[in-house]
Amino acid sequence: MTRRLNRALNLAFLIAGAAGLAIAPAPALAATDALAPEVTTLAPNRYLWKDDASLEPVSIVISIPDQKAYVYRGPTLIAASTVSTGKDGKDTPLGTFTILQKSEKHKSNLYDSAPMPFMQRLTWDGVAIHAGMNPGFPASHGCIRVPTEFARKLFGVTSKGTPVLVTDASAAEGWVPPTPYDAQAMQVETADANAQALETASR
Repeated sequence: MTRRLNRALNLAFLIAGAAGLAIAPAPALAATDALAPEVTTLAPNRYLWKDDASLEPVSIVISIPDQKAYVYRGPTLIAASTVSTGKDGKDTPLGTFTILQKSEKHKSNLYDSAPMPFMQRLTWDGVAIHAGMNPGFPASHGCIRVPTEFARKLFGVTSKGTPVLVTDASAAEGWVPPTPYDAQAMQVETADANAQALETASR
């Protein structure tokens, strides 16, 4: 396993542990090892997926400098994909989020009913993970665009409350561990913050 994926793996332990999940010591992970050689060289609009469909909970890490999504089941890296996050002036917010809403055939309320297939909402003011153009650089209005088939697979393994970390740390440089958080409390805090933002915007 590469050193950068070890660091990403440690981050997954922090996310899962903070959410109150039982964590065993890190084993030798065949699925993670199988993904490791290819993750860093993924071309735009490409992804890797190797899920054993176990019952361990899913968590997601989005690295803005890497323009990649890393998906874990418990401590195991099961998938990785290129992404396209927000362009300058429409930046994707950093922080810890939970999936607030899911919609397989969603259309944007802000941008001329633009299609947002397999939408998974992170904030109430319009930031979500969804299928969309994936050119290899930040190009969205703040959402996290992923390849369509990856979006479909991701939609199938997540649920409301699934934790998502959006970070400006790079796997190449080593992850900066987030402050441990409780997923349920984070969902309430995120909802409250977005309700305040919407109230301010409507004035």
